[in-house]
Amino acid sequence: MSTERDAEHGTVDRRERFLEVLFRITLVLKGADGVLELLGGVLLLFLTPQRLNAVVVFLTQHELGDDPNDPVSNWIVHFGHTLTGSATLFGAVYLLLHGVVKVVLVWAVLKEQLWAYPWMIGFLAVFIGWQGWELARHFSWGLLALTAFDVLIVVLTVHEYRVQRRLREARRAAAAEGAQAATG
Repeated sequence: MSTERDAEHGTVDRRERFLEVLFRITLVLKGADGVLELLGGVLLLFLTPQRLNAVVVFLTQHELGDDPNDPVSNWIVHFGHTLTGSATLFGAVYLLLHGVVKVVLVWAVLKEQLWAYPWMIGFLAVFIGWQGWELARHFSWGLLALTAFDVLIVVLTVHEYRVQRRLREARRAAAAEGAQAATG
């Protein structure tokens, strides 16, 4: 009987360890995404639409030289031509705010700050909703993959939040028992 229980307990420990590692990996990836958004926001703040367009042309010229009908490169070039000062400012502010929120929340969750878990869940839930709306309007495999990744992070964050709350409650109970034993 005890070997069955030990084997079951070992399986649970391996599963929990796997979920914890997966959770940390996804958080680091989400944090790296936040850092990239910050860098993109800073670039947009300091690059004029004309400079941005020149960068776009430079980055796509090789591909368009090989295939002048490449739809992705042509779309990027077209997008670069439509950039305005207000559009780049909006993009910069959006990326900076979004990046800061991501980096702060990821950092706080990695530091096991309980307040950050519900904020991370709520933040991602809002974006999952928006991404779902965009998917319904204009399907994209990339957006579908991003949405699935965000859903995975939410599921893992909910799980880890519950684990962290149980651990804190167990520590409080143990501390209370220790204090009671010392006084009693």
